[in-house]
Amino acid sequence: MTERYPALNFDQQIVLVTGGARGLGASLVNAFLQAGARVVINYRTSQSAADQRASLAPAHALALKADVCDPAAVQHMANQAQAHFGSPITTVVNNALPDFSFNGDARPTLENLSWGSMQAQMGAVQGALNTMQATLPGMKSLGFGRIINIGTNLFQNPVVPYHDYTAAKAALLALTRTAAQDLGAAGITVNMVSGGLLQTTDASAATPPAVFDLIAANTPLRRVVTPDELADAVLFFASPWARAITGQNLVVDGGLVKN
Repeated sequence: MTERYPALNFDQQIVLVTGGARGLGASLVNAFLQAGARVVINYRTSQSAADQRASLAPAHALALKADVCDPAAVQHMANQAQAHFGSPITTVVNNALPDFSFNGDARPTLENLSWGSMQAQMGAVQGALNTMQATLPGMKSLGFGRIINIGTNLFQNPVVPYHDYTAAKAALLALTRTAAQDLGAAGITVNMVSGGLLQTTDASAATPPAVFDLIAANTPLRRVVTPDELADAVLFFASPWARAITGQNLVVDGGLVKN
């Protein structure tokens, strides 16, 4: 029996990683390149880091600047990628994060939280919407698409109440599930991978060592998950082995949160 929609191997995929120049994004880019995919390294300000990574795999990597909150810039980026690689983007990893620091001592409490801070973090949802809308026509033309959104385990276990960040990621999970329902008939899956505090990214650089130690002590694996380990789970959702999985949220935090 022939499958209704194809499940493309990595060497057939063109992957857009938003915020791909640094931190978790860089690990995601490396993982997809090592798997044989062609990768668009999106950046907003980190041109040097993006260009340097692309230069290491010039036949498979392309660094492109775009603010994912600007729909016109995202559409232009998708057009550039298709012109460069000769085929539409097949896979999107929505990793770009509005400026944020995981510093519990400096976080706004509920008493002084501004709506402006909430709106700023909702940029992650806005960016995901823009990348999906820009790449959907190409995915539908291929009968294949993989959209993977990066979430957090904080909406299951708000051990530190980062109200603005957590609310935005919860909204992104809702969009993940509604988009999965909407796009499944076109052969497009939409899933989320949610990490805990990662050791270490730019966003977690301000986290005191004692917090990492506390998390490790309460995690079954007795250690904090790395960006490379979270990237492995993202690759799974993009792989043929996940062809029947959509609308799901996989928590990758060493077992701290148990679904």
